[in-house]
Amino acid sequence: MTFKPQTLTPYLSARHYFGAEQRRHRESAQLSLVQLAGIVNSSKSTLARIETAELMPPPDLPDRLDAAFGTDKHFHGLYELAKREAHPDQYRRFMDFEAQAEVVENYEPHAVPGLLQTREYARVQLSLREELTPEQVEERVNARLSRQDRLRSAAPPLRWAIIDESVLRRRVGDKECTYKQLARLLEQVDTPDSKVQVMPFSAGLHYLVGGSLTLLTNPRGSTVAYEEGIELGHLYEDRDSVKKWRRRYEVLRANALPPAASAELIREAMEDCKPCDTPPS
Repeated sequence: MTFKPQTLTPYLSARHYFGAEQRRHRESAQLSLVQLAGIVNSSKSTLARIETAELMPPPDLPDRLDAAFGTDKHFHGLYELAKREAHPDQYRRFMDFEAQAEVVENYEPHAVPGLLQTREYARVQLSLREELTPEQVEERVNARLSRQDRLRSAAPPLRWAIIDESVLRRRVGDKECTYKQLARLLEQVDTPDSKVQVMPFSAGLHYLVGGSLTLLTNPRGSTVAYEEGIELGHLYEDRDSVKKWRRRYEVLRANALPPAASAELIREAMEDCKPCDTPPS
């Protein structure tokens, strides 16, 4: 079967233009992906994914492409633009990365992380979006819960969640909904596959207090960072940006309560919202 290269969309974003320019110069030089990979010390699959904009170019590739094609700083300049833009379908890419991640680390200042939510908690949270119909809310709830399927697999990812104390204190739905969610969270505080730490009010302000952060590390050891505000998020794939977010996350982890103390704080919050008819455990 004859190989047919995928059609490119160079004007969709700087990342797409980078990939299209790589293919244009490669074909002008009459080089195959394998041949170019040998010249720039990369792999065929990496270069193929860069050409179709599925992968952000590694930071050392642009200069090697410029050297290979004699294009001065052409690819260097394209990379500088590409690494600063939001990917046009970045949340789908985030979900793809999460589905493959070996380690999932996140910080949430306002809500329980999606991978640890109960169905009732997720429904209350998603119902706040006024543009969604009840049917669409249920679709989103099912989609969110489906992300937890991997947690019950034979090889679940390691999850490390840091949550603000306000997450424990804020009532979501009725008392029963909040109590059950905190009970689910307590189950995940310190297991072989899951760690939960609470950032207490006493720790004061910190850099990440205004938004959530997720770090996803794949089996090959590379990491991406996803930082999200109220309505907007940004996926970071370049090494320097990820290193910056990793440093901020490690500072947060060092200042959060250890799992045992976090568990005590969760139990205390559970007592505050314990339904009257909750059966003894």
